[in-house]
Amino acid sequence: MKSSRCLYLFLLAAGVAGLALSARAQAYAQPSGAQVNLQAQAEQILELANQARARAGAGPLQWDPALAAAALKHCLRMVAEGPIAHRYAGEEDLSVRAAEAGAHFSVIEENVAIAPTAPEIHEEWMESQGHRENLLNPQVDHVGIAVVQGRRTLYAVADYSRAVEKKSAAQVEAEIATLVAASGLAILRDPSAARATCADDGGMPPATGGLQPHFVMRWQDAELTRLPQELVEHLQSGRFRMADVGSCPAREVEGSFTSYRIAVILY
Repeated sequence: MKSSRCLYLFLLAAGVAGLALSARAQAYAQPSGAQVNLQAQAEQILELANQARARAGAGPLQWDPALAAAALKHCLRMVAEGPIAHRYAGEEDLSVRAAEAGAHFSVIEENVAIAPTAPEIHEEWMESQGHRENLLNPQVDHVGIAVVQGRRTLYAVADYSRAVEKKSAAQVEAEIATLVAASGLAILRDPSAARATCADDGGMPPATGGLQPHFVMRWQDAELTRLPQELVEHLQSGRFRMADVGSCPAREVEGSFTSYRIAVILY
């Protein structure tokens, strides 16, 4: 890390006590004067990032307007404060800021920097181990970048995420039902029993429609492309003929990460 640059690695565990905002920070939400969002420089940083990711064997980052809005809000705050940081007094942490801007994600990271030009911002991130790892992380697939001119230099924020598509309960149930049905089980048409079971804290659901449940699995995940290993083993046992699949609101998780809660009842 060069001594002439100020860079900070985002740490999810880090916290800052909520103190009263300074007078100069209270007006940071709207750009004024030289505080102009430089979209061309942000796009250049994205292009450089994707070139670096291609060389490293990672997939390209897609632009996320919600992440860009969150990045811009924080970037303006950095200009107002002067010294850069990932979180200031009275400000929410990254996951909350991104969620409030409309992003849905299972992984969230952030790079911040001060440098005279967009290429130099990219080079600073590539020369810093933590920032390089964020930028090249194969687990992230979306990014929002803000570059603001202020104090005779450029301030930059890049918010990276693994995006999660927001889906309805019916969409979640349909995707999980497809995975369950691949084991040869018939899926009940009415998901009400499984939905009620999903919302329960535990225990075996009661018999319904003359069917006696023999196994229930409840879980919460951002990914809908796989089933829990314990459920897979029961499906492969050959002891079950029918299944009921239900989704319900996810239980609270740390930060504002998107997740789905699901229950599968085997008969």
